[in-house]
Amino acid sequence: MARGARYRVPLKRRREGKTNYYKRRKLILSGKPRLVVRLLSRVAVVQLVKAHPRGDITLVSAHSNELRRYGWKASRKNTPALYLLGLLAALKARKKGIAEAIADIGLHRPVRGARVFAAVKGAVDGGLSIPVGEEVLPSEDRIRGEHIAKYAAMLKEADAELFKMRFSEYLAQGLDPEKLPEHFEEVKQRILQELAL
Repeated sequence: MARGARYRVPLKRRREGKTNYYKRRKLILSGKPRLVVRLLSRVAVVQLVKAHPRGDITLVSAHSNELRRYGWKASRKNTPALYLLGLLAALKARKKGIAEAIADIGLHRPVRGARVFAAVKGAVDGGLSIPVGEEVLPSEDRIRGEHIAKYAAMLKEADAELFKMRFSEYLAQGLDPEKLPEHFEEVKQRILQELAL
């Protein structure tokens, strides 16, 4: 352990690996609300947050459990679900007069096509102006869940038991995983109809 008169103990959230204060400072200095994307153990959350000296103020929030209200039957943490959450948060933000934001992916690695960037793409498609490179956003077929549908079809033929185990959440909700792209489009249209400006 480091010692000495000049040694300073790092802040608690830095020691625990929860906050990168260097990145946070850069985001706050932009002066724009942050589009915060967080993937938790069972759910995902997309929020528009404004920095304040007393603590962050949440302006808009979209929780993956809200997708059930629009008829979403698939996983609440996959790429299509994160896109819909970003879209939902952006439409709510537009109703409150928020037109721009900056992406805050936290401690997630900025991997091309990652789920956090699916949420950012949903927010951009929802009308928010967010500076992001097109090369990091997932492709349209991944956003629609076609990769999941293809995997489900392949697994169904190869090993029916493994198929039932891997897609138990989908089957319990009465959704055939091979029809995920169509289901995605239906839910997206419901969100757009209800929250369109």
